[in-house]
Amino acid sequence: MTDKVILVVVDPTAPPEQPVVSRAAWLAPRVSAALELCIVDYDAELDPGDAQEESLRRGKDRLLERHRATLESIAESLRRRGLTVTTDVVWDHPLGEALVRKIKAGQPWLVAKDTHYHSVPKRTIFTNTDWELIRGSPAPLLLVKPRTLAARPKVLAAVDPLHEHDKPGHLDDAIFAVAASLADAVGGELHVVHAFSPPMGLELPPDAALLIAAQHREALASFVATHPVPPERAHLLAEPPAESLPAFAEEQAADFVVMGAVSRRGLSRWFIGSTAEQILDRLPCDLVIVKPPPKP
Repeated sequence: MTDKVILVVVDPTAPPEQPVVSRAAWLAPRVSAALELCIVDYDAELDPGDAQEESLRRGKDRLLERHRATLESIAESLRRRGLTVTTDVVWDHPLGEALVRKIKAGQPWLVAKDTHYHSVPKRTIFTNTDWELIRGSPAPLLLVKPRTLAARPKVLAAVDPLHEHDKPGHLDDAIFAVAASLADAVGGELHVVHAFSPPMGLELPPDAALLIAAQHREALASFVATHPVPPERAHLLAEPPAESLPAFAEEQAADFVVMGAVSRRGLSRWFIGSTAEQILDRLPCDLVIVKPPPKP
């Protein structure tokens, strides 16, 4: 019996055949994890509060029962495949904050949620709930896109060995550990990638530009020397990350990109850096978001 749990966020407004359910069911046996299917919902018109209105209470109970039936139907099909699956329906709001509370209380090994392509070609528009989870989830977050994985999935660990953007150095170790574990579990291929660009707004002489590139190259080489990845699978992208990382992921036909979320100095909320939204919206594959490990 495993002590790992993948919390799967199920959208009650979408059909039962959701990409996140398929991806989590594919991943669970490979990492020896159980699944917890969860719907979080709330309807202010059905919330009786402290009032003794039986009709409101019945309406709320019927809604929650429909959600339970939906989850149990999905769960039963997964159990027939040999997976360990539990279900939970939570009456809470706003959705993003409610999910963060659920995650903090349950402490799952991984949280999985769908994210969707929209009309702009090759772009994904993240919802407020996605960003709430990116900022607030203490557990690694898997954002699933509706695509088929390769037979041997390619996993990119996006690191920043010079620790720019106030990113703590030990976050790179956490990113690599998650990426390496994922690649190993799914029989995939692990790569490390570091994208950088010269300081914005500066016209640097050629020698200075070469020096900056050399510093990043040396930092990446030092990182690879202490982490088990072949040097030929370490990639330095000397272009703005918002452009180069999505393009590289598409060129490599990556299946997962593992990135880190950081906290800006003086702010209590979590971000991934100034180019986060552009990078995440343009990546063509599933994303895994990792937070720094807690300080000892």
